[in-house]
Amino acid sequence: MLAYLGSGPYCYAHSLAMVLGPASPEVGVIETLTGSPFGMRLVGGTRPFFDPYGWDPELGLDAAVELLGWRCERSHGGPPGEALDRLRAACARGPVLVGPVDMALLSYVPGGAGDHYLVALAVERDTVVLHDPHGHPWATLPTADFLAAWRADAVEYLDTSYVMRTGFVRARRTSVPRALRASLPAAVRWLSGRDDLPVPPGTLGGAAAALRLAELVEAGLDEAVRGTLVHFGVRVGARRLADAATWLQNLGLPAAATAAADQARLLGALQHPLVTGDDPAVAATLRRLAPGYDRLRTTLTTSDATPS
Repeated sequence: MLAYLGSGPYCYAHSLAMVLGPASPEVGVIETLTGSPFGMRLVGGTRPFFDPYGWDPELGLDAAVELLGWRCERSHGGPPGEALDRLRAACARGPVLVGPVDMALLSYVPGGAGDHYLVALAVERDTVVLHDPHGHPWATLPTADFLAAWRADAVEYLDTSYVMRTGFVRARRTSVPRALRASLPAAVRWLSGRDDLPVPPGTLGGAAAALRLAELVEAGLDEAVRGTLVHFGVRVGARRLADAATWLQNLGLPAAATAAADQARLLGALQHPLVTGDDPAVAATLRRLAPGYDRLRTTLTTSDATPS
């Protein structure tokens, strides 16, 4: 199985890898540990994301940090001036994982949109210095602009503002294979459709989400939704599944790896027809994608896949 290498919208995985430094595993491991590859959702019945029903990056980041044997301090809220002082003090001790932020308000990112994570390096007078994994090392932003983005008003899954993680320390030693195996029960729960997390009314998950999205495509896909799929959704979704397939194969789980790889291939194949407007091909591929989530769940529930 050929592992994918290249760019992609892996902002929180790359940000976590940066703050962990030489002790960090590959970003594909981090992304798999977050649980993001294991599902699909149609938020409110209209907005597609190729990650699990009820999942969000905050849940995923916390899971990855814990599975890798680390702990950190997550802080949030407060007035903007206090938040900036908190960031300045934290940066004096080392790099800080910041986010989510509103990418549309990062004025050095032309055409940016959606939620985003990055690493703050310093607060120098009225400027924040950043390593932004969206291809912007040593980016700078006026503090007023940074605070507006960091407030994250447009990030729907966040009920607070000015979130940052700092003070990363090892709580225990573990290996990448051990961490990955420990993540598999959660992957099964995501694929099974968790009902213990809040979701907007009308949200669908897994096969139901894929089939409903196929119907929306046939009825005439909203162009804003098409743009999100083309510029973000398909790219990140296919890469997540491809990375999961690679690491499931490395764990010696060929059936699960093949199921994930097949999903990745189908999802990646959506890019061209979405861009060219071949909507019958998009709908047909989504219908082929739909049963693959249950297939992946079944392969992960076999006795050799999940630890007892």
